[in-house]
Amino acid sequence: MPPGATLRRLADGFIWAEGPVWLPDEQALCFVDIKRGLLHRFEPASGARDTQVVGGSPSLVVRRAGGGLLVGSGHGIFALSGDGLGEPVAIVDQPKHNRTNDGTVDAQSRLWFGTMDDDETRPTGTVWCLDRGVLHHAGGEAVVTNGPAISGDGCVLYHVDSGARTIWRHVLGPEPVLGPGEVFLRLGHGEGFPDGVVVDSEDCLWVALWDGWGVRRYAPDGRLLLHIPFPCARVTKLAFGGPDLTTAYVTTARVGLNEDALAEQPLAGSLFAFDAPVAGRVLPPVRLS
Repeated sequence: MPPGATLRRLADGFIWAEGPVWLPDEQALCFVDIKRGLLHRFEPASGARDTQVVGGSPSLVVRRAGGGLLVGSGHGIFALSGDGLGEPVAIVDQPKHNRTNDGTVDAQSRLWFGTMDDDETRPTGTVWCLDRGVLHHAGGEAVVTNGPAISGDGCVLYHVDSGARTIWRHVLGPEPVLGPGEVFLRLGHGEGFPDGVVVDSEDCLWVALWDGWGVRRYAPDGRLLLHIPFPCARVTKLAFGGPDLTTAYVTTARVGLNEDALAEQPLAGSLFAFDAPVAGRVLPPVRLS
């Protein structure tokens, strides 16, 4: 843990908590539960938690320019309404067995997100970019995509091929496609699988470790700077929040764990927080026009 930091459990009972995002105007955290089709909103100051049934398989949530939220689920990106998923703002042309997965927003207010084979066997996942309401196929094929995450200057995109335990670093230009890529990090057997990633204010990459019991922070040159152990194996993603963006909120999952595994890790499927050594960044809202 960072010096003086303590891992805090804020909420529990989730099956597959994912995609945390900080809402600065509300000082609240939003995240999804993929298997239950739920969107959660958590206010750290009061401890209040609201849950909305959206259906489907929500995998990401981001702010929308002008107000409201966008949710990635199944084969599309949808505007959130009071009744759940509203009208789609984009439909992904992909195999029936695919679904959306993780996402991020760049400084140009473009949504970058990945898709994956829901059976986690076929390499039909890829990265997409929603640029002013127009969907572009960006590249980066994999069975399970995760991330992406983008550097502060907007010139680097980190793309996670979870099944291959590999994180790629791509050049990112003004066009909504991935430029030349190179391997940034490849985890060994026993280290877990890289899941959600996020870049902090020093352009270091934080990696959640699925079946890796922790979160890691890597320097831009690939050096491991920090490893934070967790009391559960399936850590899914981190988001920075709080008034100064130095609180790290971390989602975890209990999906796929048998009774013996759950007895070993009863806190699986909880929302955690700890004080980070540096601040993060707030994702801009997505512009659709």
